Amino acid sequence: MSRRDGALDLLKWLALLSMVLDHLRYVGFSVDWLYVPGRLAFPWFYLAMAANLARSGGAAGTDAWRYLGWLLLFSAVSEMPYRLFIPAPATLNVMPTLVLGLLVARCWQTPTLEARCLAAMALLLAALFSSRLMFGFYGVLLPLATLLAFKRSLFLALLPGLVCVAANQWRVLYGAAWLGDAVALWGLVACLIAPGLGLVLLRHASRFHPVPMRRWAYLLYPAHFLLLLAVRQAFA
Repeated sequence: MSRRDGALDLLKWLALLSMVLDHLRYVGFSVDWLYVPGRLAFPWFYLAMAANLARSGGAAGTDAWRYLGWLLLFSAVSEMPYRLFIPAPATLNVMPTLVLGLLVARCWQTPTLEARCLAAMALLLAALFSSRLMFGFYGVLLPLATLLAFKRSLFLALLPGLVCVAANQWRVLYGAAWLGDAVALWGLVACLIAPGLGLVLLRHASRFHPVPMRRWAYLLYPAHFLLLLAVRQAFA
């Protein structure tokens, strides 16, 4: 992975597309079924994160800490566009969950007392503020679960799949699935299989070379909220 990994960039673009499709449900169109492909976004962003961590091998001074800094910055930048677009959100935007999840996975790679204490603090924060984090405590565990499955048997992809299902444990979702709602059922299936699908893509899509996602791509998260907000206002 010394040269640019086209499959990894493709995974990031597909995760972004899944996220935008999911958020189209808040524009005002009757597209509840987009909830299903939208479940792929969160685990695929985490899989891209795990791929970068696996490439670094936990070596000190890698880009993981710089990545963490960019996530912190754009977590703050994205909160206002997120709240303008999502009606009465119960949680913060997704980036604080990504920050804590990256911290836990990155510190797991570093077998030092300081790193393990930092990981424990991140998990404690996730437990204390689970209701304020998008995808909650299990969402913070997902990067580590994905990293453990990376470069191993696809059967181990069931581990992050189960964690992803747990991260989506909203009463409405489980209740609707229990009553046989097709969108809820397929949403749970998408959560379960998303890490495995992403791993297959990373292993077999290296011939693709989409536009590389570099630092400018961080702007796409707050920007897509503002763009969809403009669309909603235009059709109001």
